[in-house]
Amino acid sequence: MDQEKEYGQEQLKRKGKNVQLISIIGEVEGHEQLASGMKATKYEHLLPQLAKIEDDEEIQGVLIIINTVGGDVECGLAIAEMIAGLSKPTVSLVLGGSHSIGIPLAVAADHSFIVETGTMVVHPVRMDGTFIGVCQTFRYFRKIQERINRFVTCHSGITEERFTELMNETEIMTKDVGSILVGKQAVEEKIIDETGNLNQALKKLYGMIQQDGMTEKR
Repeated sequence: MDQEKEYGQEQLKRKGKNVQLISIIGEVEGHEQLASGMKATKYEHLLPQLAKIEDDEEIQGVLIIINTVGGDVECGLAIAEMIAGLSKPTVSLVLGGSHSIGIPLAVAADHSFIVETGTMVVHPVRMDGTFIGVCQTFRYFRKIQERINRFVTCHSGITEERFTELMNETEIMTKDVGSILVGKQAVEEKIIDETGNLNQALKKLYGMIQQDGMTEKR
């Protein structure tokens, strides 16, 4: 239990309903360890916890709190696939931001919220400013980008064409390519389901659990 708290996980209970809280904060750390002192969510910690949640009959739903600058694309996408594969109701809430690979993490839930001041940054896959000099690397990046685009469009209402437009926008970010979406803009673009706060996210999740329980009884 102490280890779960260290990883930003808690169990919430209301009227007999058990919800697992998961937080994805800082940078998504993948196969390479980040510098000391940096806030990070380690995928090797989160994957087994998600498997444990799926296997635990007492946990009825999952609330995912997100405030991330992005991070390792492969590992972030692996976490998103795990969240999307849970059989229990899931709700995500974007707080400060859900940038880059944070977008698939947010839309992986059954229902997604973003606070009014929350931001999402849509941009193409890149490798920390490393110069790309061979066509094989370009093809590899394109394949990764296709996987991200497919995941986002399958788990949200945005079309792949529109997502690509936002990703390749050149007039919004001064020194980069991409788009910054704030609160309602993410909802208007049909990436996030609705704006809301913690109370609304929990209310939605408990309602989904209630509905799920009624369906099982029929």
